[in-house]
Amino acid sequence: QVQLVESGGGLVQAGGSLRLSCVASGRIFNLGVMGWYRQAPGKQRELVATITSGGSTNYVDSVKGRFTITRDNAKSTVYLQMSSLKPEDTAVYYCNAGVGVVTIITYWGQGTQVTVSS
Repeated sequence: QVQLVESGGGLVQAGGSLRLSCVASGRIFNLGVMGWYRQAPGKQRELVATITSGGSTNYVDSVKGRFTITRDNAKSTVYLQMSSLKPEDTAVYYCNAGVGVVTIITYWGQGTQVTVSS
């Protein structure tokens, strides 16, 4: 089993910044792509950003230039630095990780609330 624990969410004013962290633990051999997703009320969960173990990143267009995803492989931790936050960034943010080589199993964290006030 793999556990993902997020932290760093909260309430911030528009234009502000937050940093989310997600620590993976348990049977994390071959920890692969890690990422952040978000789900706003009444909307589907959407991809925010992903990062491979080698550091290659991918972002949804709406956060490019404002959010930065990084990871510390030694700590099995992924971060999401969010800047210039907008009210439309308000959502529950979920950490995601793929574990395995031939068969990839996807794990999710419990989510952390990010609220951006206007």
